Amino acid sequence: MTITTHAPTDTTADTVDALVTAAAAAAAPLATLPLERRAALLDAVADAIDAHADELVPLAQEETHLPLPRLTGEIARTTGQLRRFAGVVRDGAFLEAVVDHAVPDATPPQPDLRRMLVPLGPTLVFSASNFPFAFSVAGGDTASALAAGCPVVVKAHPGHPRLSVRTAEIVHDALTAAGAPEGTFALVHGLEAGVRALEHPLLRAAAFTGSTSAGRMLFDIAAARPEPIPFYGELGSTNPVFVTRDAVTARGAELAEQYVASYTLGAGQFCTKPGLLLLPAGHGLDETLATATRAVEGTAMLNESLHAGFVDGLHRLSARSGRVLHAGADGPAPSSSPTLLAASLDQVRAERVLLDECFGPVSLVVEYDDESELVDFAAELDGQLTATVQAEEHEAARLAPLLAVLADRAGRVLWNGWPTGVAVTWAMQHGGPYPATTSALHTAVGASAVRRFQRPVCFQDLPDQTLPEALREDNPLQLPRRVDGRLIL
Repeated sequence: MTITTHAPTDTTADTVDALVTAAAAAAAPLATLPLERRAALLDAVADAIDAHADELVPLAQEETHLPLPRLTGEIARTTGQLRRFAGVVRDGAFLEAVVDHAVPDATPPQPDLRRMLVPLGPTLVFSASNFPFAFSVAGGDTASALAAGCPVVVKAHPGHPRLSVRTAEIVHDALTAAGAPEGTFALVHGLEAGVRALEHPLLRAAAFTGSTSAGRMLFDIAAARPEPIPFYGELGSTNPVFVTRDAVTARGAELAEQYVASYTLGAGQFCTKPGLLLLPAGHGLDETLATATRAVEGTAMLNESLHAGFVDGLHRLSARSGRVLHAGADGPAPSSSPTLLAASLDQVRAERVLLDECFGPVSLVVEYDDESELVDFAAELDGQLTATVQAEEHEAARLAPLLAVLADRAGRVLWNGWPTGVAVTWAMQHGGPYPATTSALHTAVGASAVRRFQRPVCFQDLPDQTLPEALREDNPLQLPRRVDGRLIL
């Protein structure tokens, strides 16, 4: 793959076709690599990115306006999750190997059945703007697809094009040196190139992080193909936070300051930003909230396009909210400072636009009259990535109905925390009902993200020597398996 270090031009249709075709040719060799060698590919990419961090971080800073400490931490997260997925591959449990031996005298007779997950095949990853490392060229979607054994074609985000080019060059060279089949990884530029790759008949899956409008457009394209493919889109979420009266009494000022810190983090450019804070009427925190917001300095957003979208969204929210607790100062694009709005629960119910995600440093305080209103309101919410309850421990039993409804509407439910951080762990769920994502069945972060790029295959009565090693009788890979209903580690 030839990659230049200057700002790239859009990838031509012929080149897109060639890259997806090469990825399809690499699919079988990559899928059949021994697990240890597949894991070594991920480790090699992580090592290479770490080795070039001093080059990549300044480039990212130049193109995204993000501060140095944030980018340094993000590149560590990126290489950490690559190594975590290498561990997932070595562990082997992600294959979900199951063996059910034949039972001839069962009614009806049971044949020998052996099931495991196999890679879907060539996968398209749309990079995100707000995490130029962790959700971009070598981010979680790329790492989890490679861990599943799928070749990856990345569509670069226009917000950091030169960083994308350089990162892709490093990834490609590391994979090649580690013995990856040719075609395992490629990069394309431009919306038309991304759509052409998505429509390519040899592509088998796609992943996306971005706006609801762009994600839904791409989802519809994936579904309208002659052969529809899975499209895993993370789209939009307002991540409501429900605060009880007792919590306000016990720690109201602390909660106000923590909330402001959460919604303004990274200029509000996190998909888990708390966009709604529900407080009981008479909470008395208006001045505390306004003061905390006023103390947050304005900063540049990622790019002028995102800034323009934020300004439009802010105008829509401001026109329909009841009060402005603090108005951010106007500055030259893409500079922004935080705004905090307020409305009653009745207003929010009447003006559903107040529930729309506005990507940037703005949030809405929603005042409710009685706690009994919260369960019904929660049930009316669109799908969310997160939902949070701030309450005192003695209230837990009483709030069980609210927590149950929130678990129905969100992928992650928090108690006395803030949603902005997303840990890369086995238990993490970063997804939720639409429009949070296009598939509530899966996560985009954590070890289980690999499951998006696999499908099950069952082998019936095959001779042992023809089976994949993961399913052979002597279990040569020593994998954890379920045998005749019993989990054997």
